Amino acid sequence: MQQLVPNLAEILILLFVLITFMQSGIDKASDWNGNIGWLKEHFSKTFMGGMVPLMVGIIMILEIIIGLMAIVGIIGILTNGESLWALYACALACLTLLMLLFGQRVAKDYAGAFTLTGYFIVCVFGVYLLS
Repeated sequence: MQQLVPNLAEILILLFVLITFMQSGIDKASDWNGNIGWLKEHFSKTFMGGMVPLMVGIIMILEIIIGLMAIVGIIGILTNGESLWALYACALACLTLLMLLFGQRVAKDYAGAFTLTGYFIVCVFGVYLLS
């Protein structure tokens, strides 16, 4: 636990990533039909309308993987100061958020796209601190 104080910012960012992405992934898994129904309507007027189940599945898997990587990253930092998994979690979170941003922009949901900015800033800052 000697690694806690010197790495507090990194651990807090990883906890944010863990909560955000794991909850979102679990929500998609537990309410698959609700998410698919809403997103089919959301993307109905775009070229992505027919790909909604595939897109949701990919995002769901990525979100759960990111959450698991954040857990491994926190454990690595706390036990031996190793931050590679933490860096991977934040970097994959950034890439996933960029995919979500692309989808929101294609759907012309500019307010939804804007809300992703705060998440992206936190994740990029995590990449910065961990690199």
